[in-house]
Amino acid sequence: QVQLVESGGGLVQAGGSLRLSCVASGRTFTDYTMAWFRQAPGKEREFVGFSWSGGSTRYADSVKGRFTISRDNAKNTVYLQMNSLKPEDAAVYYCAAARGLVYSTVVGGFGYWGQGTQVTVSS
Repeated sequence: QVQLVESGGGLVQAGGSLRLSCVASGRTFTDYTMAWFRQAPGKEREFVGFSWSGGSTRYADSVKGRFTISRDNAKNTVYLQMNSLKPEDAAVYYCAAARGLVYSTVVGGFGYWGQGTQVTVSS
């Protein structure tokens, strides 16, 4: 079992950058696939990307080339570096975890969730 806490959200101008962090509590952090999702008002929660414990990553087409997920297993932390932000990137960003090595881009693939952190992008 793992508990997740996100941080790093805030207000940034279009074209700017922001880094989100997710700290996981768990005795076996490396057993989990970590992911990022986002949800804008009135829209469904959508996949952003995930990271396996070895560092391999997968991204949604909408963020590929702009967002980067990195992972520090020693600190039980996963990061989402967001560059070239667009107004349509504004959303609540959620950290998620699934036990084991999973390949999933849907909400149902992850059983553990943080409370989210707000990202606002001004134009």
